[in-house]
Amino acid sequence: MDASDLRLMEAIARHGSMNRAAVELNTVQSNVTARLRALEDHIGVPLFERHSRGVTLTAAGRRLLPYAARIGQLLQEARSAARDDGTPQGQLTIGTLETTAALRLPPILSAYAGAYPNVSLIVTTGTTCSLIADVVDNRLDGAFVAGPILHGDLVTEAVFREELVLITATSVRTLAELDGIRDLKTIVFRIGCSYRQRLDAFLAERGLKTARPLEFGSLDAILGCVAAGVGVTLLPKAVAATARREGRVTVHALPPDLADVETVFARRGDSYETSALAAFLSIARPSPARSVAAE
Repeated sequence: MDASDLRLMEAIARHGSMNRAAVELNTVQSNVTARLRALEDHIGVPLFERHSRGVTLTAAGRRLLPYAARIGQLLQEARSAARDDGTPQGQLTIGTLETTAALRLPPILSAYAGAYPNVSLIVTTGTTCSLIADVVDNRLDGAFVAGPILHGDLVTEAVFREELVLITATSVRTLAELDGIRDLKTIVFRIGCSYRQRLDAFLAERGLKTARPLEFGSLDAILGCVAAGVGVTLLPKAVAATARREGRVTVHALPPDLADVETVFARRGDSYETSALAAFLSIARPSPARSVAAE
């Protein structure tokens, strides 16, 4: 059993098909089938169950798959380490919360792109839960998520601090007025958003029953629905600054234990830190000038 065998197994598992795995590996299906059979004979147990729709992992295959994926990642990191001469270059894939992308990242991304034009920087957005999963599974080099994060495979460092506020339509002047709203709706990002979890906990503590939440994928949509009186949301205070100045929403302060949240950068603790990532973090780390500008 060698690395190429494990790469073959991982490709078959991901596609659920010998033929599609063969296309990815630039070979023919008969070769994939033969190599898989040889691998199963070497290990002594079947790794896949064959059926009319393709293949699925056996229990033994499911146990082996994480090792196959990790070894593949280690080989990729080894190549990156060997080629890394200290000059940031290559591809860097970063994940971020939607709110962090809107509030904090524009000046960082601009500075990074200007300083390191040889890096292909890819930025994706998601919830804290989805981003953590992508970092753990090596789909992202790192991600900005809401802290604190306790995960044995990850290391984190605090980068930003946010003040969360409850945002309502202007007709809701105080938090006490929420008690009189029947079928109160929350306007939120999809499940896995830590701000959504805090909002649910806050309303539950007040004994408020809520209707089924409305889920959106953008800040503009959430703030637009809140301004129209559809429901309430909980987001960083700076997100609502413009809408508040324009008189479209009301912002309500919350207790410090609920309002204060750190945005941390999470990455795998056992992964090689490329020059591209090190340079990105040196720009992203807090500076007094940027902290003041973001308020």
